[in-house]
Amino acid sequence: MIHYARMTLLLTACCCISFSPVDDKFCNIRNNAFKADEEVRMKVFYSTLGMYVGAGEAVFSASLERFNGKPVYHFVGDGKTYSFFDNFFKVRDRYESYVDTTTMLPYKFVRNVDEGGYKKYNNVTFNQDANTAVSTNGVFKVTNCIQDVVSMVYYARNIDFSKYKPDDKIPFDMFLDDEVFHLYIRYMGKERIKTRFGKFNAIKIKPLLIKGTIFEGGEKMTAWLSDDPNHLLLRVESPIAVGSIKVDMMSYKNLRHPLTSLISQR
Repeated sequence: MIHYARMTLLLTACCCISFSPVDDKFCNIRNNAFKADEEVRMKVFYSTLGMYVGAGEAVFSASLERFNGKPVYHFVGDGKTYSFFDNFFKVRDRYESYVDTTTMLPYKFVRNVDEGGYKKYNNVTFNQDANTAVSTNGVFKVTNCIQDVVSMVYYARNIDFSKYKPDDKIPFDMFLDDEVFHLYIRYMGKERIKTRFGKFNAIKIKPLLIKGTIFEGGEKMTAWLSDDPNHLLLRVESPIAVGSIKVDMMSYKNLRHPLTSLISQR
C-alpha cells in the first residue's frame, strides 16, 4: 500500500492550515454507518506515466472490545506494498485506534509504520475530559473532540452530508506526531463514479492534507463515499511525491446496511 490510513480520509502531517476551531456540534457523533465486525479491503494503484499498476493493499477492520472497563470499537488499519514494489518503496504500516462506542472519540491510538526505511512508533492515550494526550514522547494538551488518523476515518463516515451544500467545510481536530492540527473535510456534492469494483452513486469530498513524506499538503486529495447509510470509502485519488495513486475498495464483509449505492458490479 502506499499508505491508506494516512490517505483517507487519511491526512498526515508536517505543516497545517488553521481556521476556526471545531464546532461542538461535531462532538459526540453517533455511529450509524458500520458494525463492529466490518472488514474492508482496499487496493492501491500507482502511476507515473498514466498507467496504473497494483502497488499494495490495505485492510481496515473493526471489532468490539473493552478498554479500561468501557466498551470500545477497536479499529485496525494494516497496509503493505506488494513484493515487487518493496524494491522501490517498502511499506509495512499498522494503525490502531480504540474508540468510545457512544461518543466516537478515541481513547488510544497506536502508530507503527515503516515507509521506505522511515520508521515510527507512537502509543497515545487520550483523556478527553482533561483534554490531554499522553504519547510515547510526553504529555500534550489537546482540543475538544480530538481525533486520531484512524478514528477520523470512521468519524467521517458518520457525518450527515445532507446538512451541507457543495463547497462547505466540515472541521475537525486531529492529534498526530504530538501536535494538534485544525483540519477540515470539504463537501463537493454527489456524482456517479466507476471504480475497479463497480459503478456507484457517490458522495465526493476533499480532505485537507498536511504535507508529509508521501502526500502534498492542501486539498489535492479527492475521496468518494458510497451514497447510502454505510458511507463506505470507495475510492481515493491523490498526487504523491513521485507520480500519483488511486485507491479502490475491492471487497467488504459485514456491512451494517445494504450497499444500495452500487449501480452495477464489474
